[in-house]
Amino acid sequence: MARQREFTEKIHDIHRARGRTPLAMVDTFGCQQNVADSQHILGMLRDMGCDFTDDPARADIVVMNTCAIRDHAEKRVYGTLGALTHTKKANPEQIICLCGCMAQRPEVARKVRESYRHVDLVFGPQALWKFPELLYQVYTRRGRVFSVENEHGSIAEGMPVVREGRVRAWVSIMYGCNNFCSYCIVPYVRGRERSRSPEKIVEEVRQLAAEGYKEITLLGQNVNSYGKDLDCGVDFSDLLAEIAGLPGDFLVRFMTSHPRDAGPKLFDTMARFPKIAKQLHLPVQCGSDRVLKAMNRHYNRQQYLELVDYARKVMPELVLTSDVIVGFPGETEAEFEETVTLIRQVRYDALFTFIYSPRPGTPAASLPDPATRQEKNQWFDRLCAAQNAISEEKHRAYVGKTLRVLVDGTDGDLLTARTEGGRLVRLTGDAGLIGRFCQVKIDGATTWSLTGTLAAE
Repeated sequence: MARQREFTEKIHDIHRARGRTPLAMVDTFGCQQNVADSQHILGMLRDMGCDFTDDPARADIVVMNTCAIRDHAEKRVYGTLGALTHTKKANPEQIICLCGCMAQRPEVARKVRESYRHVDLVFGPQALWKFPELLYQVYTRRGRVFSVENEHGSIAEGMPVVREGRVRAWVSIMYGCNNFCSYCIVPYVRGRERSRSPEKIVEEVRQLAAEGYKEITLLGQNVNSYGKDLDCGVDFSDLLAEIAGLPGDFLVRFMTSHPRDAGPKLFDTMARFPKIAKQLHLPVQCGSDRVLKAMNRHYNRQQYLELVDYARKVMPELVLTSDVIVGFPGETEAEFEETVTLIRQVRYDALFTFIYSPRPGTPAASLPDPATRQEKNQWFDRLCAAQNAISEEKHRAYVGKTLRVLVDGTDGDLLTARTEGGRLVRLTGDAGLIGRFCQVKIDGATTWSLTGTLAAE
């Protein structure tokens, strides 16, 4: 990182010599980990002397931080890259960078090299920490720069960061994934699991709490694997407990948990500490044991249900959400119905549902897939209808209750807030309440959100 700071200073000198402050734009696709990565990119650009813009036509540097999880996200990226040909034509000095998970895929790097020649820099997630060095190469040598080697990746502490707002913050506790679910590209583009030291994480959270952040979310592809690569005797539950014991008025959330590594110790820790939000995102993906095995998920339906039962026993107020993939290769209608019955049995507060999207390079991409797209769409609609009815019923049960919420923003003339369980609440009130915990009486509910009014203190 000391070497990267030297390149940051060199770029800052280049910008200063040009006699004006360059504008940078960072466009983020995908998950919260990408959001956290983009905040580090923003921090590096700020230290290089940049200001920021949301208008690509005004930007001197455009960074697209991409997602490789679904085909739809990749198509959006290519569409945006195509549109940037016009901004580059109007400003030939504009530097266009493509990074993130999509950039790490060899076929994507090859396509960009051959078909999107206006892109100056391509680098994957493992190379994020050396962005200053790579950008300096773009400034100082002819030709385009590609850094997409299949490397293990590093833990780079001390990267600068620009956080969005003053209410919530993302803290990455580990990088990479060792699970190799048969449909997922993440282990191939983000590398193997590597954990930050607990001391560094705790100190970062301590500082955020001291600065007044009210919601701190710990991030990892599978947070329950935290510490397995360290020889320090600290697992994720231990880390969570230490963070929850820090001074300050804040909530701790985390994502994502893999069911194979979740268990009573985690749930007992969540139940014991008031600062840990009673919210759990526990992706099930499918209700069929055969399909779960084909997905390489390492648990079965009964094991998953036992986890849910224990979590709810120690946290009756738990808000539970999940991910479901519809139409995995070879999935039959009867197996899909097993997922619907699981959803009705578990009764999630909300679901994130996806129709299977093949990712080249993963084992699932080569499996036979006899179900048609029309069939999968019909299954998807049935799944959503079942879950929406449950979500609406659960939200109606909030009406009349008074809840502690964190006011986090605005939506038109209304304030927005989140309950401890992560449910969206809209209410009237002064913008000065943003960043504060308030008591709100819930007076209305829809499938997706709640409405309320400030309760008397």
